[in-house]
Amino acid sequence: MKGALDGIRVLDFSTLLPGPMASLFLREAGAEVIKVENPARGDEMRSYSPKWGEDSGNFHLLNAGKKSLAVDLKSPEGRARLAPLIAEADILIEQFRPGVMARLGLSYDEVRAQKPDIIYCSITGYGQTGPRAQRAGHDLNYQGDAGLLALSHGPEGAPVLPPALIADIAGGTYPALVNILLALRQRDRTGDGAWLDIAMAENLFPFTYWAQADGRFGGNWPGNGDALVTGGSPRYALYPMADGRILAAAPIEDKFWVRFCEAIGLDPALREDAADPAATRAAVARRIAAEPSAHWSTIFGEADCCCTVLQTLEEAMRDPHFTARGLFAGEIENGAGTRSPALPIPVCAPLRAEPGPRHAPRLGEGSSEG
Repeated sequence: MKGALDGIRVLDFSTLLPGPMASLFLREAGAEVIKVENPARGDEMRSYSPKWGEDSGNFHLLNAGKKSLAVDLKSPEGRARLAPLIAEADILIEQFRPGVMARLGLSYDEVRAQKPDIIYCSITGYGQTGPRAQRAGHDLNYQGDAGLLALSHGPEGAPVLPPALIADIAGGTYPALVNILLALRQRDRTGDGAWLDIAMAENLFPFTYWAQADGRFGGNWPGNGDALVTGGSPRYALYPMADGRILAAAPIEDKFWVRFCEAIGLDPALREDAADPAATRAAVARRIAAEPSAHWSTIFGEADCCCTVLQTLEEAMRDPHFTARGLFAGEIENGAGTRSPALPIPVCAPLRAEPGPRHAPRLGEGSSEG
């Protein structure tokens, strides 16, 4: 099994999360990925905790199967070492602020002069142009600037952080992958490369499609936690149970709502939830709080109405459904030979490269060209 991207070479100048995760996806589909790292410290993610061998567990999860080339990009000698790799590369990924690669002599135009059909992917917070292009930021800032956090950030006086780095992954990694693959397809037809400007903040706007529709077409811009899928409806909510565990209830459609109401024995007078959503929600909360999670797991397993008991991540990774699907069957290993489940990557089996344990490269390891 060579993978759908067998024969594709990727030069990855990125660090931390969005770019490295994108190149991990490409590696799992069979591409050769060479990490270009600072020889003094490498990817900053190497230093994070917890450690797993010499480097962090985070680094191992995101960089298994790649090669590493330690290069001082500020030196002429270092850039000269890159020339033969650039000449053979198909994809270049970088994650610096706009202008940094140009100062290093590695702008799109300069790279394209060496490799006319290069697909050059730049991942930044705000894009290559615009008033915020040079502004520093992290995931939380991008979500805030795109209006996403304003839709659901917890009760007044006790704001809650999102449970995932949505901008980094959903606004950075995935759009980068989609556009890289589209550019490869276009190159197959035209022979031309492309410069891809991936801006994490603006790529979050598709996630607010429903709020845009409410505001633009209904004249009602949603606020914090007051819309259908952010806490404004009893049909889409989190309800504590008697043992402290949480029920995720999402019986949005009428057919599921009817089953849900029957399953919990909700007063028929409160089932028309549009009349007084707050009263219905309070009544539902009282019913759910009266019984422990084992009771509701049985009830909702039979009712089949889009209700589940929240699992911890540890429980989810042991869940019989996910294990039956082989989700954590892949393995990574560290320099000491210790193995652990690999990060599950959504590349379907027919498109993947050969199975087997992979290891993250030591700094400078694995590139004969380097």
